Amino acid sequence: MSVQVNTDVAPRHTLSVLVSHNLNAFSRIIGIFSGKGFEIDSISLGPEADPGQARITLTTSGDEKVIEQICKLLHNVVDVIKVTDLTHKKSIARELALVKVVTNPNNRSDIMMIAQAFRSKVVDISGEKLAFEVTGQSDKIDAFIDVLKPYGITEVARTGSVALKREFQNTN
Repeated sequence: MSVQVNTDVAPRHTLSVLVSHNLNAFSRIIGIFSGKGFEIDSISLGPEADPGQARITLTTSGDEKVIEQICKLLHNVVDVIKVTDLTHKKSIARELALVKVVTNPNNRSDIMMIAQAFRSKVVDISGEKLAFEVTGQSDKIDAFIDVLKPYGITEVARTGSVALKREFQNTN
């Protein structure tokens, strides 16, 4: 079996942006993307180990030239400390999703088996619905949602990707 890849689709990149922890940094970064017409697939902001800093993880699409331009523009933002394109580096990336699905006595055990296969957790339960927490790479989250769609998903909330450069480098 062969799989064809659409070469017209720009590759997805994950950028890790270390910033001074203030709302101006976040709004300035959003302004760069909206002002230049670049798309943001997902964006996450959280405090860093240093209380004065925060890390913004964003995913965007574009060829190498576009990503290089984005990185240069980000470096020019006053509150940006460091920009790292994690796309071609060994990195750790995770996403979290909460997925609410309709259940009944006939399908509840099937849904629970699916959830177990994806290592998701039940976080809310009622007579008619189950809510799951699932974490992993975005393709795992997409697959979990796709498998549950036939049962009737009522709500989905996703965090977007968070990522860090992997420190362990296997030399073998």
